[in-house]
Amino acid sequence: MHPKITSAHTHDDYTITLTFQNREQRRFDMTPYLDSEVFAPLKDLTLFHQVRVVFGSLEWPGERDLASDMLYLKSEPLETPVS
Repeated sequence: MHPKITSAHTHDDYTITLTFQNREQRRFDMTPYLDSEVFAPLKDLTLFHQVRVVFGSLEWPGERDLASDMLYLKSEPLETPVS
């Protein structure tokens, strides 16, 4: 089991900077998922930026969510943490 997410910061290029319980920061690229039926509405940046951390995972309006394990495995570590 991987650490849970404690915070998420979205960017206009459809990436998300994630901070995990272990204080590690990673960048997740959402663009490959935006063509799916579930996540296509997130192409609207206003909706994309409405992400929330819920129980250590990510959630958007409309019951769209991503599990912390998948986010950890599919994200890239940041060498220089974002403040």
